[in-house]
Amino acid sequence: MVHLQASEVQQLLHNKFVVILGDSVQRAVYKDLVLLLQKDCLLTTNQLKAKGEETFEKDKLVDGGQMGPMHNGIQYREVRQFCDDHHLVRFYFLTRVYSSYLEAVLQELQSSEHGLPDVIIMNSCLWDLSRYGPDSWQSYLKNLESLFGLLGQVLPKSCLLVWNTAMPVGEQITAGFLPLERQPGDDSLRVQVIEANFYSSTEAKKHGFDVLDLHFHFRHAEQHLQRDGVHWDERAHRHLSQLLLAHVADAWGVELPQSDSVGLSTQAGPAMGGRGRGVQRRRQAGRVPRAFPPSRCGPLLPSPLLPLPQPPRLPLPPQPHPFPFDPAMPQFLFCPQDTNFASDEPFQSDQISNYFHSDVLSPTQTGFSSEDDFMIDPQPPVPPGPVPYLQRAPVVHRVFPRYVPRGPYAPWGRRPRSSRRRAHSRPQPRPQ
Repeated sequence: MVHLQASEVQQLLHNKFVVILGDSVQRAVYKDLVLLLQKDCLLTTNQLKAKGEETFEKDKLVDGGQMGPMHNGIQYREVRQFCDDHHLVRFYFLTRVYSSYLEAVLQELQSSEHGLPDVIIMNSCLWDLSRYGPDSWQSYLKNLESLFGLLGQVLPKSCLLVWNTAMPVGEQITAGFLPLERQPGDDSLRVQVIEANFYSSTEAKKHGFDVLDLHFHFRHAEQHLQRDGVHWDERAHRHLSQLLLAHVADAWGVELPQSDSVGLSTQAGPAMGGRGRGVQRRRQAGRVPRAFPPSRCGPLLPSPLLPLPQPPRLPLPPQPHPFPFDPAMPQFLFCPQDTNFASDEPFQSDQISNYFHSDVLSPTQTGFSSEDDFMIDPQPPVPPGPVPYLQRAPVVHRVFPRYVPRGPYAPWGRRPRSSRRRAHSRPQPRPQ
């Protein structure tokens, strides 16, 4: 899985409005995304534990939190927002998947000067199952139907909604929001979470919304659970952010380079060992596999329709290694495809122009390839005398295309994935 750097995340979410709805786990999702939009480092333990603080990494507390009484009741509210010149990320704390408060949140988004969000990331499960009495299960199932039914009516097709399944919980749960009768030693919540994920993902897919199965991805990552059995450490949340961003990029038609790295790994430390085989994203059934750039540094030449005669081998003069670069050419180094580029280095225009792998070869690419993997076009007879050495500029494949400012909703290099939601008989106009 590709691990995007801060500069690449900034480009992916350029001029985008992202809203995250959920409990304290989703608040940590919001915090890691806000941090990753600014710099390549992980959350600290204090940042993960903080609740309702006035500011976090240049964001601000909009409502609730320390503006009012701090408590663990079902009426707790917290609204946060991070905004810079080209990014807007907002978080709403939820204690129930569907309520009058959620309806008020959607109305606020509809009447916002920014309009409805481009991306909504949402989950609500643990509070629903543990804080609303003996009928909490039936209420949760009914509220799921009400939630996705309302979202299908309110959200336009341009809005990408990603439903996160609830992450696994530990055997010993001591989180402060749980009632005393549910802790410690009560493992019934572990089973309920699995059942709730099944019903919530089924309901989301029925209404045409995306599902990111975090329970599947983190089912073998218990070593990254916090001691309370509910929350996760900073490395798990960075891996979660990478999963989310890869899902968003796929939905928007942004191709990311193929990488062999798996597991919970970040730039700040080595890859998480152990049982990390379950962290790869499952391809949805019926989806057409997407083309990724090749793993080699050079582009592949198209195969000819008819067999061509084998051209004669051209003798090459002795040449030093590595090949000398022409002073007029950009000084790129050959590197493997999965090399991470430091985000603190500014991107130049000549570096960004080749982010996407293109099937159309440039004039400097045709008829040239490395020794055994490519074919050379037929050449005219070789004249007597030494063969001149032709220098070629190396081809470096990057992640994203050069940004061309066309407004806040400019399309990317490929056509975005079509929405699976049905058009409404009376579609609501987008607020101006």
